[in-house]
Amino acid sequence: MKTWFHSWRAAVRIARRDAWRAKGRSSLVLAMIALPILGVSAADLTIRSSELSVSERMERGIGAADASFHDPGLGGVPVFQTPAGDNVYPAKDEENAPWPSGPGDPTKVIPAGSRWISDTQGAAKLTTVHGLLQTDVRELKADDPIARGITTLLDGHYPRKADEVIATSAFLEQSGLSLGSTVSARNFDRPYRIVGSYELPDSLDAAQITALPGAFLAPYGKAAEKAGALAPGSSTSYLVQQAGGFTWNDVKEINTKGISVVSRAVQLNPPADSEVPLYQRPDWRSFESSSGADAMVLASLATVVGLAMLEICLLAGPAFAVGARRSRRQLGLVGANGGSRSHIRAIVLSGGLVIGVAAAVVGTVLALALTLALRPFLEDFIGQRFGAFDIRPLELLGIALLAVLTGLLAAIVPAVTASRQTVLASLTGRRGVRSTSKVLPVLGLVALLIGAAIALYGSVVTDQFAIVAGGSALAELGVVAMTPALVGLFGRVGRWLPLSPRLALRDAVRNRGRTAPAVAAVLAAVAGTVAVATHTASTDAQYRAEYTASLPHGAVSFFQMEEGGRDVPAVADAVQRYFSVETRADVSRVSVGKPGCPPWGGGDGCGQYEVMTPPANLCPMWVPTTDGSDPSEKFTPEQRRTMIREDWRCAQTSGGGGLYVDGGLLVGDARLLKVLGIEDAAASRALADGKAVVFSKPLVAADGSIGIKQVTDMKAAEKASAENKPSPGRISRVPAHLVTGDPKTYGLQVLMSPETARAAGLRTVPVGAYFSTDALPGSEQRQKLDAELATLGAGIDLTVEEGYVSDDSIFLLALTVFAGLVTIGAAGIATGLAQADAEADLKTLAAVGAPPRVRRTLSGFQCGVVAAMGVVLGSVSGLLPAVGLRLTEERQQIRYHEQTIAEGWGGDLTPPYVPIVVPWETLAALLVAVPLGAALLAALVTRSKGAVARREAT
Repeated sequence: MKTWFHSWRAAVRIARRDAWRAKGRSSLVLAMIALPILGVSAADLTIRSSELSVSERMERGIGAADASFHDPGLGGVPVFQTPAGDNVYPAKDEENAPWPSGPGDPTKVIPAGSRWISDTQGAAKLTTVHGLLQTDVRELKADDPIARGITTLLDGHYPRKADEVIATSAFLEQSGLSLGSTVSARNFDRPYRIVGSYELPDSLDAAQITALPGAFLAPYGKAAEKAGALAPGSSTSYLVQQAGGFTWNDVKEINTKGISVVSRAVQLNPPADSEVPLYQRPDWRSFESSSGADAMVLASLATVVGLAMLEICLLAGPAFAVGARRSRRQLGLVGANGGSRSHIRAIVLSGGLVIGVAAAVVGTVLALALTLALRPFLEDFIGQRFGAFDIRPLELLGIALLAVLTGLLAAIVPAVTASRQTVLASLTGRRGVRSTSKVLPVLGLVALLIGAAIALYGSVVTDQFAIVAGGSALAELGVVAMTPALVGLFGRVGRWLPLSPRLALRDAVRNRGRTAPAVAAVLAAVAGTVAVATHTASTDAQYRAEYTASLPHGAVSFFQMEEGGRDVPAVADAVQRYFSVETRADVSRVSVGKPGCPPWGGGDGCGQYEVMTPPANLCPMWVPTTDGSDPSEKFTPEQRRTMIREDWRCAQTSGGGGLYVDGGLLVGDARLLKVLGIEDAAASRALADGKAVVFSKPLVAADGSIGIKQVTDMKAAEKASAENKPSPGRISRVPAHLVTGDPKTYGLQVLMSPETARAAGLRTVPVGAYFSTDALPGSEQRQKLDAELATLGAGIDLTVEEGYVSDDSIFLLALTVFAGLVTIGAAGIATGLAQADAEADLKTLAAVGAPPRVRRTLSGFQCGVVAAMGVVLGSVSGLLPAVGLRLTEERQQIRYHEQTIAEGWGGDLTPPYVPIVVPWETLAALLVAVPLGAALLAALVTRSKGAVARREAT
């Protein structure tokens, strides 16, 4: 034991001295190993620090209160809740019973003797330097001790008067306002002075203001209703302090009165699942990840870590071989003085140990320092403040041990190779000739065949991505193991090459021990790049084929669904002013109730409408049933397929686009048809004659009219829906003109003129406009329009149809650059080793009169040969996983398409298009530009003249 310890201590001292002497090479290897350790350690520190403890979460959520009481809006009926209070359901779950709704009163269940404050949250459009900004509004006595921890005051003071507010730093930055500025809301001219700035530790980028309770939202709601707009919604919770807190039994007791509770005591000591009534319901489903999914994540993580370590070992291995080659005389002296092969291996392995330990220390220390230094930036990036700076020593130690293990693994092959050199060969500088292993290529070929078979099975027989990925990874490892043999095959093309590339290729083949790891490193990086690039290009081609235009090319549209479209004329004028508009078509929507009602209903005095489908025109698979059962279950899958393909009632139009208005109903004139490219003179005449132009055949009744039902009693409608009955309402009949064929309507189903709508008793409000343009608007035009829309503060959904735009080009470029950097790095390391080996040959060439440029040219071709071999092998290897994944996706999509038709869900009858596209641009850059660039770079950094020295006889 003592002898072993002393021998390793001596080996480590020798390795440390050699590493210090070769600072450049040591720094290169240290950086390769330390950078991943730095990244992973920093990520671990950031993630752990951002994971809040229960106490920290409670402090940011409910301050110093013991509990927060909430009204779930279920009409005060008894409820069941999760211990966290994030899921609340009625305690009674009666089948086909209407879902309870209505307000409750949490103040009635707050225990006597408790102290509490209210916390109300809403939203409003506030005036800013730039116009209007949608902002969260909070009413909370933020300086109350109960609210301590919810907000962090940065400057100024908390509100003391009803006309004072504090604002988050994010709001001040976005609005251009500052302390002392006044702010008001749209439709509400009362000014409020900003007296302080604060931040929400859990949401740093939230634009929010906070006023005293009752100072803003209630008067703002009254002013909005007076202006004809809908009063903004708000929610109130109550932060309660009580001696002893609230136990789980207390929470369940409060639940019986229809109020949910978030309790600090329950969060700190959650009850067992058996004590939670909600978990005992048969219909309860937990959405936590399964053990199988967790195992899959761990397996994927282990695969990624393993492949990353393999890549680093392949890159660092030749560097350790360079060190062993340059120290061969020293190693020979060790052997001449009685050292065994194990001592030689220990010295070279100690080099990996020293570099690995140094990389672990440097990476961990830098991760700690950088995470601390960049903490404010990291918090801004993730949008929340850290809790405590959480250092997990065991996790950091495990990450550091990966660096040590990587260093040792990278030095294994050079250590074994160095120990096999004879003492005489090491002392005289002779390299000797050793045959390559015949076992490794065979094992690699077996792994390649098995991996390819697994990937093929996964893509053709099953639809499991994990099987395809696992088989592809095994096949790639097989190719890596075959690299020495494949390098030998490349040597056969040397007979047709000129002198310098022939010398470089033959040198690479003769010295496969240093060439193969570099080629394998390039292979692995390029294979991953080609696989991802091929999958990305294929997916992009599929998205391009499946792309559905929202409008004709070059057309523009916008919609404003809120506030009764009050800003529509101003926005339409702005679009016409900044864009090159040919035709403008203003459109309106049907509104039931007050002008400010939203199109989907909701709010006091607001209703909705339905475009009726006559019972005779309903698809048999979609006819509503009185018991709520699925009507399609009455038919066999073959009958469903037949109906979808042959019954016009079950066919779905492919007009393209999407229109977020009920029934696709718009009110406008013939200019809309022109903008949409619908050339139908009969449709234009029908509009002029007071008819509705209809593009969906099932909507037209036998008498040639369509029905529009106005529903004003929403509670009765909800009750009827729960009982599977039609909603009560008044139906207006409008004569219709059906447009035949299948024109592209971009979501438009019904178009009628304003006069026709008024005659039918339909009230309309502006909703938007469509425009045809001479040319697509440029970036400058869009920026000017965006600036004016910001001053209006309108909630606008603007669409400019410019066709399919791929956003993958930058991603593919980044992949190519990554592969290029890895290739140049690996090839450069191999070139440095080749120069160390070929120094004697270069001296001979210089002695016989070879020009100085031969050294530079040979170096460039040595680097280019390694890069070219790795890129070619990697490009071929990377296609297998990409093709396998695409075939798997094709099987999944075809199966889902067939299921859709068989179940009677409707949809497009065209089978899915899942192409396999080879990214030729990326491959061309990898196959041509990267090896050429590596060769030129190596030639440029190589000195033309070496040191004058005599060549020793070998």
